[in-house]
Amino acid sequence: MRTVIQRVKNARVDIPDTGYSSFIGKGLLVLAAFVDEDTEADLEWTARKIAALRIFDDENGVMNLSVKDTGGEILVVSQFTLYASTVKGNRPSYIRAAKPDVAVPLYEKFCMKVDAELGRTAGRGVFGADMKVSLLNDGPVTIIIDSKIKE
Repeated sequence: MRTVIQRVKNARVDIPDTGYSSFIGKGLLVLAAFVDEDTEADLEWTARKIAALRIFDDENGVMNLSVKDTGGEILVVSQFTLYASTVKGNRPSYIRAAKPDVAVPLYEKFCMKVDAELGRTAGRGVFGADMKVSLLNDGPVTIIIDSKIKE
């Protein structure tokens, strides 16, 4: 599992022509991608790590607080392109990314694990939809986490 976490002042995902929208204020936008080999342990480890990341400023301006500590929100959006391979040519290959029959259940389980870690429901995108994501990056602070290398 691979995620890109962005500390945000706000973020939203919209699906044009459907009326679907999800908005968060201060917190984290999490872009998440999955591979066939991902396990429950990958989902749990990543959700726990994201909720505990100390990337929000404390009263001294030091990044020492987590999203849970600040009462912030999380928006989770699926993004298979995080597994793009650009080794050959200029057209990325997405062969490593899990296909929907594997990725959808992983995404849904991951969102539930994020909810549990956060202590409330996180915002969500819609798997496979043509989503429009907007954010106001705070810092900017952007972190990449890969569950396979535990980094």
